[in-house]
Amino acid sequence: MEKVRINIAIDGHSSSGKSTMAKSLAKELNFVYIDTGAMYRAAALFCIKERLIEGNEIDERRIPTAIERMYIAFKYNAKTEQSEIHLGGANVEQEIRSMEVARRVSLVAAVPEIRHKLVNIQQRMASSGGVIMDGRDIGTVVMPKAKLKFFITADVEIRAQRRYEELKEKGVETTLGDVLHNIQERDRIDTTRAVAPLRKAEDSIVMDNTNLTIDEQFDFLLSHSRKAIAEA
Repeated sequence: MEKVRINIAIDGHSSSGKSTMAKSLAKELNFVYIDTGAMYRAAALFCIKERLIEGNEIDERRIPTAIERMYIAFKYNAKTEQSEIHLGGANVEQEIRSMEVARRVSLVAAVPEIRHKLVNIQQRMASSGGVIMDGRDIGTVVMPKAKLKFFITADVEIRAQRRYEELKEKGVETTLGDVLHNIQERDRIDTTRAVAPLRKAEDSIVMDNTNLTIDEQFDFLLSHSRKAIAEA
């Protein structure tokens, strides 16, 4: 019998560990992983390069024309054994992880035209099933009919500490205070924006990982995923 290829949606707050867990889960289940956060970061980088952002304001009048030139795609890197984000044909996997991009991504993600374009791409990617996708509106907008939905969260100070340590390991110069402020601001924008705000889908399973180890988080997600696949 052919194996059922369900879709799994993982939503949650900024720096809650969604991407790390989604990648590990996809590898274990042999599913396709799609990092929508990287897509919005790439869109933010595009807007920065196109000078569409001034301070905390984005020139939404120029967005419809500008995004016609915005080409975002994932390409598999055999060396890293991971799919990496490309913008206009160039690998920007490292460039999108900067604090400059982090400070702009929620602003850019709130623009309806950008969300519409990226959601269409994401839905095409998920159309054949067997996809694990993480982001802010996956279970509510992108894949509302996903067989399994998770909502991941954690205490904001714990999230900031984890993100700060991750950035330090990558050699990014910042402070814990700056990271905490950035996450708090992203939470505010993500939950209050008019288009597709961050919220928990009614049928999602909540995982608060404030006091959970990486292994405990993974075991939680994997057990629910295997159950959902068996039921399908």
